[in-house]
Amino acid sequence: MKTLLRRDFIKKTSGSAAAVIAAPAYIPNLLTNSPNERVNIGLAGISGPRQPEIFKHGLRGMIPGRGITHINTYAKIPNVRITKVCDVDERLFPGVVANIEKLYGAKPATETDFRKLCDDKDIDLISIATPDHWHALHTIWACQAGKDVYVEKPVSFSIWEGRKMVEAARKYNRIVQAGICYRSSKSVKEAVKFIAEGKLGKVYMAKGFVYSFRPPIEHTPEEPIPEGVNWDRFLGPAPYRPFSENRYIYNWHWMWDTGTAEVGNNGIYRMDTCRWALGKETHPVKATCTGGKFCRDNDDQEVPNTVVASLQYEDGVIIQDEIRSLYSNNEGHPDDGNVFIYSDQGYMSINTNGFKTYFGKKYEPGPAMSDKELTLDQLDNGFSNLIKCVRSRNHEDLDNDILKGHMSAALGHLALISYRTGRSLTFNPATESFVNDKEADSYLKRSTYRKPYDIPDKV
Repeated sequence: MKTLLRRDFIKKTSGSAAAVIAAPAYIPNLLTNSPNERVNIGLAGISGPRQPEIFKHGLRGMIPGRGITHINTYAKIPNVRITKVCDVDERLFPGVVANIEKLYGAKPATETDFRKLCDDKDIDLISIATPDHWHALHTIWACQAGKDVYVEKPVSFSIWEGRKMVEAARKYNRIVQAGICYRSSKSVKEAVKFIAEGKLGKVYMAKGFVYSFRPPIEHTPEEPIPEGVNWDRFLGPAPYRPFSENRYIYNWHWMWDTGTAEVGNNGIYRMDTCRWALGKETHPVKATCTGGKFCRDNDDQEVPNTVVASLQYEDGVIIQDEIRSLYSNNEGHPDDGNVFIYSDQGYMSINTNGFKTYFGKKYEPGPAMSDKELTLDQLDNGFSNLIKCVRSRNHEDLDNDILKGHMSAALGHLALISYRTGRSLTFNPATESFVNDKEADSYLKRSTYRKPYDIPDKV
């Protein structure tokens, strides 16, 4: 049965006085009072990297997380409102609520249980900026509740979970955007078009670099759960662990139970751009990854801080990803590029500011494009494209539909599975499983999910 959106319901029942919702005239981005034109958003996840003063001064002292990017960007889109904010940490609400009220002209409600966002009939879209281990279940619950979704990168915690997200989006006819901002970059789109038109030559390899310094997280002891933190809801489907600061705000990225390492955190941007540029709409058949946690012997981090991965497709084309968390700024690489595409005629360097091409034996400069006049704050990140598709109901117009997000997230998962098993792996794209390798298959999904946070085989 086709889901009836809140705004469509209001439109169909507009003859009833009870169905008319008056919109406050002072909401800055509101251009019409028509409920049919408005998109009400529930935002899930608002914290960024942990700082010593985070809870004393609200948003001050906290490096903005992706949820803050959602708040700032939706505020620029006409007839879009964040009406409710959800997080497991009530200590974060005062600063975030004040920020939303300032930007939107109306104070949002707050909630600590994501399921109540799903139950809210006035919410059309749920924007997910929660930790990696929650992305799949939050997306599936939202789709089942008839909500459209924006889900942060990487879309999934495992390959199996990613496939379940695709199935849910299609089954419930939902618009689900995967959050990778490069997909909405004008210059990156032009770079991909340039390659697709054969102007670079025959491409055979793409490589991404992430040289992003990460300070040591050191050691934090187990301690009582802080007041205002719902620890059970934070852990969700992950195994229960006693509370520790290093398992919580931001540092959850560096734990196997909850994160996908820097491979999923930032490597995903590069690997997705590589796959897009190479025109690959299937999985690779071989995965090799080496690395380790270097120079940080005495801290709690579980995942590697240095990784070199190689993923090869059936036709021999290769995607490589190199991640070093002990260095910064892509030192030693030309043009400050973080993605390079190699062909039989030359190569292309790509970043969010544009692309450059080089041809011939001496790599003479070729066509280029720059978006340097755009600041990071002005990049769309796919939000306005999402809103357009929410209104049109056409998922094929999304910059980064959930299926694309799944295919790219799988690249990181394959790399990490190779790292964890300590060997090269052979993958079957059709079955999304490894060839005669039960140990590698055991990493395709969690062995167990904590109830009531389990994901069913049939979503």
